[in-house]
Amino acid sequence: MKIGIAGGGAFGTALGVALARDGNDITLWARNPDAVTTMQTTRKNPRLPGVVLPENMLFSAALEPLFACDIILLAIPAQTLRDFLMAHAAQLDGKYLVACCKGIDLTRMTGPASTIRDLVPGAVAAMLTGPSFAADIARGLPTALTIACADDEGGAILQTALSTTAMRLYRTTDTIGAELGGALKNVMAIASGVTIGAQLGESARAALITRGFPEMQRLARKLGAQPDTLAGLSGFGDLVLTCTSEQSRNYRYGLALGRNEDFDAGTTVEGAATARAVRQLAKELDLDMPICRVVADLTDGETDVPTALNALLSRPLKEE
Repeated sequence: MKIGIAGGGAFGTALGVALARDGNDITLWARNPDAVTTMQTTRKNPRLPGVVLPENMLFSAALEPLFACDIILLAIPAQTLRDFLMAHAAQLDGKYLVACCKGIDLTRMTGPASTIRDLVPGAVAAMLTGPSFAADIARGLPTALTIACADDEGGAILQTALSTTAMRLYRTTDTIGAELGGALKNVMAIASGVTIGAQLGESARAALITRGFPEMQRLARKLGAQPDTLAGLSGFGDLVLTCTSEQSRNYRYGLALGRNEDFDAGTTVEGAATARAVRQLAKELDLDMPICRVVADLTDGETDVPTALNALLSRPLKEE
């Protein structure tokens, strides 16, 4: 099956490198023609320093080569996924569409796989998620990911097609759990960054991660996810990775908030939008999501770090 990738950022390119190294011919579409020319001629992507792009990766600023592929990995931001799907629904019909972004669409209040299923019902909708940094994947370091697809047969096809020597995929039909694990861990990564940036210490971060995990599970169960899913790669595994490493954009954003420093406005921080979506969902569902609410307030500028910290520490004492 022909594999295409929509999105020329670090993660989409890294996935292409991993799949191409394993012998697959890869077509990668990027919106920016200059970026396409650079990758095609230099075999490099500035976002992946030191990585040589394999010769069996084709780069295109035109969409036609992408639409000729059977499997399309959608490595575009969660908040722009809806527009891409709506604009090209006819061309994407009947394809295997795999979301490689993490977040909750602020307009539809759905995760990436659900957004695909709603807008392109004739496609096989799936999500690739789990603990992974683009640099590690591109360097060929061992990585384990979750491929979530409600159609188990389709999921098995994708698991076989997208697994490589160094990138091992585990399959689940619980797309809701995989969506929420990938989205909510970004919110917790921001909170963890704030904790360290404000010099609250490693013990405080450990406590935040520990209390943040059941908060994630609380929303997931309410929305119909299987509790065990969030204990796997797409939940707990990704949570640990992004809450403890400066390779995580969300964690670095939280560090900047905690230090009261500016952050690059051009860097995508999915956790900020997700926190806003969760704050709204929690209100509608009458759920207690204190960490997500505080992160949403912080990213919106509605509170500051000392006030946010006081709000969390002044909560009533309870049994664990």
